[in-house]
Amino acid sequence: MSVRAIVLAAGQGTRMKSDVPKVLHEVAGRPLVSWVLDAVGELDPAEIVVVIGHEADLVREALPDGVTVVVQSEQLGTGHAVMVAVEAMGDVSDDTLVVLPGDMPLIRPGSLGSLLAAHGDAAATLLTARLDDPTGYGRVVRDGERVVAIVEERDADERGRAISEVALSTYAFDGGRLTEALRRIGRGNSQGEYYLTDVVALLADAGVGAVTAADPADVQGVNSHDQLAAAAAEMRRRINLELMQSGVWMQDPARVYVDAGCVVEAGARLYPGVHLEGSTRVAAGATVGPEVFAADSVIGEGSRVWYAVLRGAEVGSGVEVGPYASLRPGSMLHDRSKVGTFVETKQTIVGRGSKVPHLSYLGDATIGEDSNIGAGTITCNYDGYRKHATVIGDRVFIGSDTMLVAPIEVGDEAYTGAGSTVTKDVAPGSLAVERSPQREVPNYAARRAAREAGRRADEG
Repeated sequence: MSVRAIVLAAGQGTRMKSDVPKVLHEVAGRPLVSWVLDAVGELDPAEIVVVIGHEADLVREALPDGVTVVVQSEQLGTGHAVMVAVEAMGDVSDDTLVVLPGDMPLIRPGSLGSLLAAHGDAAATLLTARLDDPTGYGRVVRDGERVVAIVEERDADERGRAISEVALSTYAFDGGRLTEALRRIGRGNSQGEYYLTDVVALLADAGVGAVTAADPADVQGVNSHDQLAAAAAEMRRRINLELMQSGVWMQDPARVYVDAGCVVEAGARLYPGVHLEGSTRVAAGATVGPEVFAADSVIGEGSRVWYAVLRGAEVGSGVEVGPYASLRPGSMLHDRSKVGTFVETKQTIVGRGSKVPHLSYLGDATIGEDSNIGAGTITCNYDGYRKHATVIGDRVFIGSDTMLVAPIEVGDEAYTGAGSTVTKDVAPGSLAVERSPQREVPNYAARRAAREAGRRADEG
């Protein structure tokens, strides 16, 4: 008997109060439904069917190749969603169908494996949990040890709501029996929908089993922003625990945020306030933080990055970045270079051993090796219509408060005088100075004070 899976991802998620489809909200940088599909994929099912509906085109774009997508045009409940899926799948009489929601990002493959292992020849097997506060969940009704029904909270009486065992919307079904039961469920409930939970009562005489989840956190669904935050916190805890067990040092794991797509090598050190997103990579021996945001960036071995923002930037080995530096897309810092306090770079290469210590903006620039960029230097790269390049050679000394008006090239071992506005290329080994002659006005302060005293006297 083969295993096929149905992931329910058609709902709007009204409690999220968001234009984003619920299953596309993210935990650790990935949509909720992606985490579910990863867990299901570990079962190696013959087919995975994803049922979509609300904002179907957006959800479809987020799904990976290899899954079957079916559209539930009318959202008439979970039972109806499974009807749509089974109709698209064809003959499932010889299959075990695993059905679960697309908003359960913390589900582990082991929990689904336990569900299948317990299923055997049963008509249905449920994944359940016993909760101190079961509010919001359907209650599992038993006759002794036998499962006889699931009652949704909104349809339960006081006795039913007192039940602490809840259904977690995750099932294994005998495909043939499920198909027959789906034909028999109705919409006589407070929502006027086809509930998948009603199938349980119809299959009770054929045998319905239950498996208790080892960790209730594994089956935590997301229906609101507070639940999304709770799921994200748990996923972050898992990611950080795995990183620390691999050899990554964290001073305060609760304040380190690492997306699932990031790579942090053993020996790296992460201080509080670190946010690593997208495809960011941190090499062994690097120290990151406090307070660093890095998206789709690389931080090389032995580098120190603190109080900084990196977006699409590449930092080599032994580099110092920050504090209070901003590396925008296209920034590349070669080994042993430095971008220091209140420096911003964009589409800029800083060569090996070169330093931009403080208070500078470099855009569309290339800097050679072992050059020094003085405080207050700006590459004036935009003429109001297009960007222009600045090229600075090796072993160049750019004086403080130099304006480099692009396009411009400063040759190897050249200098610029502090306070210069350089508009022409500078030959190798030369000094470029652009300053008006200093002019001094004698007795200026006394004369100015006298003028002010006269003005006040005139005003009475």
